[in-house]
Amino acid sequence: MRLLGFPGHLCLLIIIGLNGAGSISVSAATQATRPRQATTTTPSQSNHQRPVKRGPLTVKEQREAEQRLADLGYWTGKIDGQWDETSRYALMAFQKVEGLKRTGQLTRADFEVLRHAERPSPLEASPAHVEVDLVRQVLFLVGEDGQVSRILPVSTGSGKEFISEGWARDAVTPPGRYSIYMKVDGWKKSPLGRMYYPNYFMVGTAIHGYPSVPAKPASHGCVRIPMFAAKEFSEMMPIGMGVLIHRGVIPAPLTPLADQSKD
Repeated sequence: MRLLGFPGHLCLLIIIGLNGAGSISVSAATQATRPRQATTTTPSQSNHQRPVKRGPLTVKEQREAEQRLADLGYWTGKIDGQWDETSRYALMAFQKVEGLKRTGQLTRADFEVLRHAERPSPLEASPAHVEVDLVRQVLFLVGEDGQVSRILPVSTGSGKEFISEGWARDAVTPPGRYSIYMKVDGWKKSPLGRMYYPNYFMVGTAIHGYPSVPAKPASHGCVRIPMFAAKEFSEMMPIGMGVLIHRGVIPAPLTPLADQSKD
């Protein structure tokens, strides 16, 4: 057996043997070899995505967030990119309305939700009135046009038992239809503490400013609002202004409770 090489990458394999007739049998095989081409994978353009921004928000983005909150009706302060107390309270109200974690801290995730949010709708339209949502712990100021013009975070009755002037009572803010029947300018001292610019809608129970407005119910029955908004809010409340306290559904009117000065 001999292996012969030929030009052009042709190999000829010759096997010489004798067959039964004495002739020579020749077996030839040819193989052409070609260089293997390298393959290059190019990422599909459809798989290319814009990188997601991470990290803390810039002052410009904080200013955008403040402006967006104000545009949606949330009661915020000066639009200056400084994340102050008014900004935190406005954001907390937004977080309550949108079902987000109630922190008052602006995260990038909350910022993206804020960018695409819409102004919330009231439970009822006209006439002008105040709505206090006991579930979400927010207050809506509804205008004559039926639109929510201002939104504040609130803290209502904790549901716990307390004792005042020898009486044991439950700290509740009852759902119902009420109206503002008395107002006090400045501070008002009550058996359970001081109230800032109280607007009474039920005997001994008012919407008023208070230094502490946590994300959850914590009062003795009153509706606490942030101090910075209390004076202006009171000035916007005429005697007779309707107040709707609810849990997401329209409640029936309730008979006012006995006199008890709450916070």
